[in-house]
Amino acid sequence: MDAANPETGREIFSVVITPHRSLSRRGFIIFMSVVAGIAFAAGLVFMAMGAWPVFGFFGLDVLLIWLAFRANYRAARAREFIHVTESELLVRRVSAKGAVAEWTFNPVWVRLDTGRDHEGALTRLSLASHGRKLDIAEWLSPPEKTDFMHALAGALATARRGLPA
Repeated sequence: MDAANPETGREIFSVVITPHRSLSRRGFIIFMSVVAGIAFAAGLVFMAMGAWPVFGFFGLDVLLIWLAFRANYRAARAREFIHVTESELLVRRVSAKGAVAEWTFNPVWVRLDTGRDHEGALTRLSLASHGRKLDIAEWLSPPEKTDFMHALAGALATARRGLPA
C-alpha cells in the first residue's frame, strides 16, 4: 500500500492482522516427535502382547494429528489489511487460499460498531456506513480488539479532521 498515493491521500494508519498460532515450527516438530515416540512405544507394547494390528492404529493417530496441524497452519496464511488515509478506509482480506476481497469506506462517514459479552468484553468489531456493515479483526482476542478499536478510532478521527500539511 502506497503512503503517497495522490488519489487516497497520506497514510494515517495501516495494520495487518493475522490468525494467532501459538505453536512455532520448532515446537510443532518437538510435539510431533513426542507424539510419534509415545505412539511407537505403545504400539510395541501391543505388538509384544500379540495385538499387532493395534500398532497400525497408533500410526494412523499420528498421521491424523499431523494432518490436523497441517490444515491449521495452512489456515494461518490468511491476512486482513486495514489501511486508513485522509479520504479512504480500505479493508483487504486475503484468504488462506489466496482469494482477495476488498471493501472501501469513506472515513468521514464510517462508524465503529461493537458487540460485547455479558461481562463487557469486546467480542465483535464492525465498520458501518450507508447501510453496509463489515466485521473486522475477528482473529483478535477481546483485549487486543479493544486496543485495536481505540487505535482505529483515533485514526478515523484524524482522517475526519484532516492531516496538517
